Amino acid sequence: MIRKYKPETVLCNAQDDRHIDHPKGAELVSDACFLSGLRKIITELNGSNQSEWRPKNVYHYIQWKNSSPDFLIDISGFIEKKLQAIQAYSSQFFDPNSNEPETLISNKNFISNVINRSADLGRLINVEHAEGFTSKKSIGKNRLHDLK
Repeated sequence: MIRKYKPETVLCNAQDDRHIDHPKGAELVSDACFLSGLRKIITELNGSNQSEWRPKNVYHYIQWKNSSPDFLIDISGFIEKKLQAIQAYSSQFFDPNSNEPETLISNKNFISNVINRSADLGRLINVEHAEGFTSKKSIGKNRLHDLK
């Protein structure tokens, strides 16, 4: 799929997180992005060989742990969309009518904590809300003025 869609940037799970599947998922995605750039690995789509493709960037979003971000993105205009996306997995989050045992993410404060984290990260770059990302490689800009 990486070779089919040829993304320039890939976002994936945190490299270090509380849930054991998240770092494993991050490693699988990172490895797939690397391997898709090797021309000696042959893949086919609809009976045709695909040409190699490696995304320029693989960034890891911060999940449970308070990892130090390598960069922050202003998401102030999108915080409601982020919450809608999270709450699409409604069975995992707080439901006052649920008889299931409470988990770290199903307690009634979890969504507030998500909002508070994004507000705190936003504070660092003087915006309302921000999302933090980490990267295995150094991040560079062409001009000093491109940095905020």
